[in-house]
Amino acid sequence: MSAGRCLCGAVAYRVDGPLRPVIVCHCVDCRRWHGRAAAMTCAPRQSLAITGEEALRWFRLPDGPERGWCGRCGSSLFWTAPGRDTVSIAAGTLDDPRELRVVAHIWWEHAEPWEAEQPGDVPHHPRGAPPALAAPPQR
Repeated sequence: MSAGRCLCGAVAYRVDGPLRPVIVCHCVDCRRWHGRAAAMTCAPRQSLAITGEEALRWFRLPDGPERGWCGRCGSSLFWTAPGRDTVSIAAGTLDDPRELRVVAHIWWEHAEPWEAEQPGDVPHHPRGAPPALAAPPQR
């Protein structure tokens, strides 16, 4: 089981089951939402339990994914796309993210110059994640 919360603690969550390894997204929308590239893990929607939902706010661009954040402190917490049964979770909000590893960088063609200089031994995809990489973990 994994757990996490926003900065002020008004929104907390628990994931019953494994988390997908971290994918770092450099797309323009994620950079604008998070202020930098977004490091996200993922879990099946049914394995996520949220407390403090009264403080949780959601935003959706037309025909786009929904982004969830704490309405009190502003912490970015969740991302979910229409038609998917998974929820992406901001890895930095986990209470103990030490077991997770970055497996890829996506939308690398949009990376900021300071990010593009970082070396790494994980794949860097110029656009979105290949389907097998984006899939949630299996129990």
